[in-house]
Amino acid sequence: MKTIQAIFFLSASVLLFAGFNISAQTDKYPRVTIPGSHMRTLKSADTGREYDLYFQVPELKSGKKYPVLFVLDGQWDFKLLDSVYGGLHYDKFVPEMIIVGITYSGTNPDYDRLRAMDYTPTAVKRVPGSGDAPKFLAFLKKDVFPLVEKNYQADASKRILMGSSYGGLFTLYALFTEPDLFYGYVAAAPAVSYDDNFSFKQEKKFAEGSKNLPVRLAVSVGGVEDLTQPVKDFMDVLKSRAYNGLRLDARVIEGEGHAGNKPEAYNRGLRFMFKPN
Repeated sequence: MKTIQAIFFLSASVLLFAGFNISAQTDKYPRVTIPGSHMRTLKSADTGREYDLYFQVPELKSGKKYPVLFVLDGQWDFKLLDSVYGGLHYDKFVPEMIIVGITYSGTNPDYDRLRAMDYTPTAVKRVPGSGDAPKFLAFLKKDVFPLVEKNYQADASKRILMGSSYGGLFTLYALFTEPDLFYGYVAAAPAVSYDDNFSFKQEKKFAEGSKNLPVRLAVSVGGVEDLTQPVKDFMDVLKSRAYNGLRLDARVIEGEGHAGNKPEAYNRGLRFMFKPN
């Protein structure tokens, strides 16, 4: 027994020392950054929160306007989109564009809590602070768009909104609230079942008032996640409407779960935004 304890103590000591050693070594070297990127910070009067905006901007050419991809959950997905976009642009599937990742300021922000507040359209008891999607949409319109379009040669007619999970829920909320706000919408694994199927109800109300929806919409879901069937049902509803002008890409990404579907969802979704008619 004493031998086992001694071995355990020795192993723990080695791991602890190794951890300190690695930390000491990495502190000697510069951090890895995303080339060409920078950050700006905005405070929203509507939500009362402060946001960091991550920018990836091409070399701007005089007189040229660029599409803008607005990526929710920038703390996770900005770096993913930098890679996805790089490959698609290299293969000439998408043009040069500006990428804006939206996230939260401060030291160690609680991303799960903050996004659950901003990306949800209604307040529910099980999600503290939820229901601020109208305020967050106002923040985009009043603060983010003017900043981007004033400083970066952005094409206001070619805005694209992209988000996953709660971010996908917000993407659909924005679509059926002000469809003209964006040229295209990419909703990966959107939480359509939130608050007793809010997305279904919002879409139904929209359909009762209009048969026109001249946008590009890419909706996707992993094939092995809890949202698979609800999102497939939502896709079927969209297909049945036959909206005038709607370009729809509905995709089930087989074998992927809720988080792992994003690389393909974003790749295919962004490519669809610029697919020739």
